[in-house]
Amino acid sequence: MYATQALNQLVPLAKEVDDNKVTPGVLGFLVFAALAVGVWLLMKSMNRHMGRIDFEEAPEPASEKTTTSAAAPGKK
Repeated sequence: MYATQALNQLVPLAKEVDDNKVTPGVLGFLVFAALAVGVWLLMKSMNRHMGRIDFEEAPEPASEKTTTSAAAPGKK
């Protein structure tokens, strides 16, 4: 019952909003475009930095012994 009363009071307030006046406009487009350019520049920078990384993972000494003994169980 309380939800119905609240809904009845809020519906007239929603009707007062003019659909033609509520738009993002030029400022909204400029903000969105600036965010898009910023994300693009960050991704470009990240790709450049990731390309500079020279990383070769050294195998663990314990895992080499297990893989060689598991590969050839009868041979030393």
